[in-house]
Amino acid sequence: MPYICVHFKEKTTPDGEQVYFAVSKDGFNWESLNNSNPVLTCDKGEMGCRDIEIVRLKKGGFVILATDLCIVHRIERDGKLDWKQINSHGSKNLSMWKSDDLIHFSQQKLIYFGRDDFGCLWAPEVFYDEESDEYLIHWGSTIAKDNFTHMSIYSCTTNDFESFTPPRLFFEKDNEILDSHITKVEKTYHLFYKNSDNPAMNMHATSQKLYGPYENDSDFQNYMESLYHPGSYEAPTTYTLPDGRWCMMLDFFGCEKEKMGYVPFISPTVGDSNFVMSKDDFTFPYGFKHGKVIEITDEEYASLKSYYADN
Repeated sequence: MPYICVHFKEKTTPDGEQVYFAVSKDGFNWESLNNSNPVLTCDKGEMGCRDIEIVRLKKGGFVILATDLCIVHRIERDGKLDWKQINSHGSKNLSMWKSDDLIHFSQQKLIYFGRDDFGCLWAPEVFYDEESDEYLIHWGSTIAKDNFTHMSIYSCTTNDFESFTPPRLFFEKDNEILDSHITKVEKTYHLFYKNSDNPAMNMHATSQKLYGPYENDSDFQNYMESLYHPGSYEAPTTYTLPDGRWCMMLDFFGCEKEKMGYVPFISPTVGDSNFVMSKDDFTFPYGFKHGKVIEITDEEYASLKSYYADN
């Protein structure tokens, strides 16, 4: 059962904030494609992207979404990193690419959802809702009403990634939240996200309805609190391993300093949130940053390996 991971790198040069591919035959041992160089390079917006998402469409083909943001360019331009300014006047669009085969891609397109009061759009993810036969896009935004100081999760829906419903609030708390990941196991919706404070760490909540209400998982919270620097983990994504276990990846940010990036956690059963850190069981060519893992076919894996071996 092969997999692809789309991601970016944390580097001090703009080539890190582009789209990278890695593949794995078993979900444990990963290898980079394109000689560890970007597969897609931004030429619009901020000329860089972060928080890469990929979704396989029901009717065939793939869509990649990303945050339109390049931290390195901003440092080069302003001489400093001002997160307050980025929260209020950065990443007003999402970047999008489409592909039929994971090799040939459309040109980068910037998606604007029509909300002038958004300060930013961070970490887009896509969940296909079988009940409505729609794709739910969800992301983190600050808004002008809160003086761009309170990030919550917003969403819209689409059938074709050409037209989109107006954004609506999806999930909020008293504290700021970001980096939402949604998956459904049988009849239960699982929402993973990052608390920015009180406490600063990853959280897990469940619901029997896509739009909630969601109930906090206190056991998951207790385990996250036990980690080394729990506030440094973010960007949850999950996938099923070939042996049926559930893998959750969390991005330990600052990977150029800590040499970490994505860190794997394993649960014995899909839907069971009793994860345990398992980084010694996995191998990565470098510190993967905030991305998405999906299953691909043997044919797609072979095609990717062949194409990037020759290019």
